[in-house]
Amino acid sequence: MGGESATRTAPRGGGTSRAPAGSRTGQRLSGVAVALGLLLFLGGFAWAAVDYRPYTVPTSSMAPTINIGDRVLAQRVDGSEVRRGDVVVFEDKTWVTGSSVVKRVVAVGGDTVACCTDGKLTVNGKKIDESYLPKGSLAELTGFPTVKVPEGRLFLLGDERRGSLDSTAHLTDAASGTVARGTVKARVDAIAWPMNGMLARPDGFKVLGALSQPGPLPTMIALVIAGAVLVLGGAAYGPVAKLAGRSRARTESAGAR
Repeated sequence: MGGESATRTAPRGGGTSRAPAGSRTGQRLSGVAVALGLLLFLGGFAWAAVDYRPYTVPTSSMAPTINIGDRVLAQRVDGSEVRRGDVVVFEDKTWVTGSSVVKRVVAVGGDTVACCTDGKLTVNGKKIDESYLPKGSLAELTGFPTVKVPEGRLFLLGDERRGSLDSTAHLTDAASGTVARGTVKARVDAIAWPMNGMLARPDGFKVLGALSQPGPLPTMIALVIAGAVLVLGGAAYGPVAKLAGRSRARTESAGAR
């Protein structure tokens, strides 16, 4: 009779609980994080789908800026928004039938463009530093006569001047190789594959006026990444809290022996 006995009572259900792990506050916050994350993630993708179009460049005429087979993301813009130095996607039946063309705008309506002076392109009498050209190459191999760009039209060249079928290949056309602003479908903002990132705006054209501003693609990417982090973080709360609870229970059980 002089002995003492201790009886341990195990919880119902074999020692396991089906209740959600973690505190109620933690569970609510994790739910909010998942919901907000999904909103940001899907919102970023939806915004990009509305504002951007993907294109595959089939030639090397824009090398080294864009190489053959590169996948680019081009922001949908109106032709009136195009500035000198922009790389644009346009469709002109006098150039190519049933296909889009990717070239760089070097002159706009009212400009006078010519080549070459000291090996450089000139626009309105100013020599343009075209840093995007292949190293060691001239602005034009054979040069071309002075062209006065009509209002509402654009003069375009490829970055690889050696084999680019650009405005210089259409100088004998009625519009002297220029294309209407209305033919522009989009402005190339980034190279998606390989992931070379955003295209740099060419500073050489600043002497002629303001350059276009990059599109909202970085913001869209940030929204998608932030959304993914919130979803994963919120979803991980339950398993992490459960593991922490088991570890705490083991520690308490060991200390009671």
